[in-house]
Amino acid sequence: MRLSKKVWLIAGIAVLAVVLGFLFSSYFQTAAEHRELRDRHTLAQDRLPGLMAQKADLTNQESQARSSLETSQAKFPQSVESIAYGDDLFNIADESNVRITKLTASSPVDRQVGAITYSVSSFVVVVKGDVKDVLDFVHALRTTGDFQLPWSTHVKVVIIAYGSGQATINLDIYGYKR
Repeated sequence: MRLSKKVWLIAGIAVLAVVLGFLFSSYFQTAAEHRELRDRHTLAQDRLPGLMAQKADLTNQESQARSSLETSQAKFPQSVESIAYGDDLFNIADESNVRITKLTASSPVDRQVGAITYSVSSFVVVVKGDVKDVLDFVHALRTTGDFQLPWSTHVKVVIIAYGSGQATINLDIYGYKR
């Protein structure tokens, strides 16, 4: 069976129409994707200056926060040291049967002793109790008594009012600084 030229021509036109239809479909789909990408690019370009300004603002906020954190961290250990020292002083007072009625502390300062740097806090401690117990308290401060403390004490002045059983003690606490 032989096909006529007319059939071959119609078959060729049909194949050509299918191929052209496929090409046009692909072209229009690609063109639509291209327009969408161009629109998204334009939108991104429009947002860029605002995002750059926001980034600069956030960077500035971060540097301010870091500075504030460093300042707070520098102060925090000093506060913790004074609180820990106070807690130890109250424990020693308990063991010595005296009552601390007033405790005043200064901010710690660094002091170089030989090759070692210490954090030194000055305290004024007012205690009340029997004179013997007050003397036991002072002795415990100088020797740390039965306590294993991470600091040492230099008792500078002890003023005892024998009639009232009250003593005012000025001391420096030396804490090893790393």
